Amino acid sequence: MHEVSVAFFWHHHQPYYTDDLTGETPLPWVRLHGVKDYWGMAKLLEETPEFHATINLVPSLLVQLEAYAEGRRVDDYLRISRIPPDSLSEEDLHYLLDNFFMANPDQMIRPYPRYEELYRKRGLGVDPVERARKRFSKRDLLDLQCWANLVWFHPIAFELDRDLAEFRAKGRGWTEQEKQWLLDKQLEILREVIPLHRRLLERGQVELTTSPFYHPILPLLWDKRLARQAMPEAPLPELLESYAEDAVEQIRRAVGYHEKLFGQKPRGFWPSEGSVCQAMIPAVADAGLQWMATDEEILCCSTDGWVCRDMNGYLQHPEMLYRPWRVEEAGRSLQVIFRDHAMSDLIGFQYQHYGAEQAIQDFVGKLEAIGRATHRLADKRPTLVSIILDGENCWEYYPRSGVDFLRGLYRRIVQHPKITPMRVCDYLAKYPATDRLGHLFPGSWIQHNFSIWIGHPDCNRAWDLVSRTRRQLVKATAAQKVPEGKLRQAWEELYIAEGSDWFWWFDPRHRTAHDMVFDRLFRKHLQNVYTLLGETPPLELARPIRRGFRLGATTEPTGLLNVRIDGRRTYFEWINAGHYQHQTGRGSMQRAQESRVTDLYFGFDTERFLVRVDALDGPVRERWADLSSLRLVFLEPAQFVLTVMGPARRHPLAQLFHAGVLVVESGVEAAADWIMELALPLRSLGVGHGAALHFCLELYQAEKLLERVPQEGAIETTVPPPEYELIMWQA
Repeated sequence: MHEVSVAFFWHHHQPYYTDDLTGETPLPWVRLHGVKDYWGMAKLLEETPEFHATINLVPSLLVQLEAYAEGRRVDDYLRISRIPPDSLSEEDLHYLLDNFFMANPDQMIRPYPRYEELYRKRGLGVDPVERARKRFSKRDLLDLQCWANLVWFHPIAFELDRDLAEFRAKGRGWTEQEKQWLLDKQLEILREVIPLHRRLLERGQVELTTSPFYHPILPLLWDKRLARQAMPEAPLPELLESYAEDAVEQIRRAVGYHEKLFGQKPRGFWPSEGSVCQAMIPAVADAGLQWMATDEEILCCSTDGWVCRDMNGYLQHPEMLYRPWRVEEAGRSLQVIFRDHAMSDLIGFQYQHYGAEQAIQDFVGKLEAIGRATHRLADKRPTLVSIILDGENCWEYYPRSGVDFLRGLYRRIVQHPKITPMRVCDYLAKYPATDRLGHLFPGSWIQHNFSIWIGHPDCNRAWDLVSRTRRQLVKATAAQKVPEGKLRQAWEELYIAEGSDWFWWFDPRHRTAHDMVFDRLFRKHLQNVYTLLGETPPLELARPIRRGFRLGATTEPTGLLNVRIDGRRTYFEWINAGHYQHQTGRGSMQRAQESRVTDLYFGFDTERFLVRVDALDGPVRERWADLSSLRLVFLEPAQFVLTVMGPARRHPLAQLFHAGVLVVESGVEAAADWIMELALPLRSLGVGHGAALHFCLELYQAEKLLERVPQEGAIETTVPPPEYELIMWQA
């Protein structure tokens, strides 16, 4: 095989959560991900000095980390964690019970008996907080305050700190003093994040790169019409003026802040969401940056499909992806690397379902295959495989936050005779780009377009609000009647509102329990511009962007079902079913594919568990024709999996497995036509009345996991008692 240089590039980012005029910080993700992922990812690299990598640190994240480290930042979550249970106001108590289970249930709640006990006691999605609060004692609330923070410590912290490990081992019954110690320990670790990264930089193990200061989509600041190159029919905002000078300022300030914090200018640049266009090249180069990164689909579009994947995922001209390219504009030049989309997504979305060793073997095997596929390179430079993904979001779904996988992978790679981990800057210094792209296609790392951030009514309305606010700010700046300090602060608020995350959550495909928090914060930053200018914010900024939005929830069955398993859409058969409306979850990474599922219904008759699945935009028999299998995976009772082969066939093969062993004569049924219908005898699961059923649905294409429903956790229900119909009728 050819020599392979693998460039791991971890992107660390959080939006700017604080309202600087009031000091309010409603969401805790900088602190929680800081203690777990930003610190932990750096410690994993520190323990393997031979492993070289690149880490991208967005300034909007670093500013907030500094504020926490200096004691200038207290988020609502931390404030309520500090309050003794008997001093909680009613509002704070409700906040605690509604928000202190913000963690992946499978990997961060259920492994800890006391936290799972409290999770069950809360009954999220079933009981309103007014009813659930009656079940919680002061002891329960104190333990919940501890566990909700404890699970966000990185596993390495427990390996290095005996006191912290003993605290977790205690499991329950902590004192108020012990809780305060835990929260102080959290901030102690948080203060290590930036110095730890600086040490890794100074010893030459890690290259640190930057992004636009508040993470805006740069091409959309230059020209929103660029969105139509990949989406010709996309509706655009009413106001289309360029904010090119803002884009230049976001880049310039990012480089200056990075140099101030780390003692040297960054050489590399990750444009927000991998979003690029030809017009941005001079601004990036003029800031002193030497290279930037984006997605392989941008290379495909920039070469008119010459470097691209076929329908089976195989690369055409793979050697042209696994090398740097040069782009030029207005006499300036940059080098560009393109991420291996498939390899990056394996870590981001799929290896969480593998055992650590299996995932390591698969990944290294694929690197070796790339080396074999590129062995005919005309020159002798190593094949450059760029693995670029978010450095925080996916680890919530891995056992032990991915420690066993990453630790083993790093060690396996440094021991490999033909694979070398490299910083991007080191590779480019030895093997600079020799190929030139004529034009850089405008797009992002998600479907090579900007559909997440523009083109939907809510996104477009948000852009128009930014434009109108900016017009007022430009006018006030020219008039020179506002004090310079206020004016500078007003521009800061506008730059914050240009960030990508607000528009991400305005996209109708994305849902989170905190949608209205993001909505409110975005409008508050724009309101702050007017306030700082001494003007009254327009009433339009008081109206939520997401009009008519209702957060979906799981409903429980209301009666026994009478279903014939035939795949036909018969309304009355499922009228009493429980219902789950599929939505994308929290997190800033998204699969390239659209969802295949819109709704899932579930319920019981006297002997069977019944499930119905609806496909997106059409019948299952058409929309799922390319799927190889469907799996109904049970978390309770554990290790049961109902596998349906060829789920688009009218009578697919359905088999029940327990711990990998086929359950003979299970009596399962499956049928597909307009919908998918499944029936599973309760006796085959070994469950009776009152037993818990926790399940999720997985869709596969050639044994590759395409989608999980729900994306986080599981749908939870209970086998009804014999008198169920009477109980529901009386209710």
